[in-house]
Amino acid sequence: MAPPPTLAHLRRYAVARTLFTPTTLARAITKLGFVQADPIRAPARAQDLTLRHRVKDYRAGDLERRYARLDIEEDFFVNYGFLPRATHALLHPREARMQWKKVQLAKAHAILEFVRARGVVHPREVDAEFAHGRITNWFGGSSNASTQLLDGMHYRGMLRIARREGGIRLYAAREIGAAQTDVAAAMDTLVDIIVRKYAPLPERSFTMLITMLRFAAPQWTDARKAAIARAKQRFASTSIDGLRWYWPADENPRAPRHALRDEVRLLAPFDPIVWDRYRFEKFWSWSYRFEAYTPAPKRVRGYYALPLLWRDRVIGWGNLSMKDGALVTQIGYVDGEAPGDATFHARLDEELDRITTFLGAR
Repeated sequence: MAPPPTLAHLRRYAVARTLFTPTTLARAITKLGFVQADPIRAPARAQDLTLRHRVKDYRAGDLERRYARLDIEEDFFVNYGFLPRATHALLHPREARMQWKKVQLAKAHAILEFVRARGVVHPREVDAEFAHGRITNWFGGSSNASTQLLDGMHYRGMLRIARREGGIRLYAAREIGAAQTDVAAAMDTLVDIIVRKYAPLPERSFTMLITMLRFAAPQWTDARKAAIARAKQRFASTSIDGLRWYWPADENPRAPRHALRDEVRLLAPFDPIVWDRYRFEKFWSWSYRFEAYTPAPKRVRGYYALPLLWRDRVIGWGNLSMKDGALVTQIGYVDGEAPGDATFHARLDEELDRITTFLGAR
């Protein structure tokens, strides 16, 4: 029997398994299982920053431009993002935890008939037709009532995102299919997608992510506990310094193909390599925080600091912006200075060149 992996093996495995050889956009999304979305563009949206490492010749905005031709959907999974249509079908019909009152339901059905008649609609068309007015949103501000109804209809599976125009979601009607008859099998499939995206996972993160399926499938809340128990039996695991880790049973963290590569990558804040902040600290012994919503005087590393990966180590961060069509770069290091390695600086220059091409910058 082979010896169990060490933390160093798991760290290399975590990096190598998700930075697979760049492929087509459709295949990359299928391989990832789910791509988290975020509207902030600094210097590009998170979904684009994630896909550029994994899609050959990817350019910022390619996902939005090609979305309508791909077999994918926008929807909630453990977060909001993009996922294959086959996975999307598993989640519906979705029973939202908050039930609509009769008046809201009547408005939703009126909008649904309007959308069916039009085919694809912009939110302002719905607002112009129904004039629902404005209401207080979940974070205390004011928003368009029609927009909230459309969001709720999309979440419940009455509508789908047909495409985007300038970042705005355009809606089409969606026919609701039959409910899943084998809930346990469906839950196991969803758990497989989670683990294959984020492995290896420390037990706390493993359990947390499965619990977060309450966003994707609130109708199966009572099935989560059993799904976690089955998952702990189905996946490979080991204990390192008292902490149990999980990964797909058909993968070997000690495999030679996970050897270190002399590469520098600037990662999206939600890239699968760094998404789990608890795992991040176990691997790299420092804390990374997403500070876009932190007041400027309290920020430590910047508005949209991108973790800087060198080989299998996250050694710093980069703040990137566009000014007069050119890329402006600020790099910071956890140890206060860059590695004294000429190879590192050459690879960093290559990464900045790739980002310049990705953005279409000078």
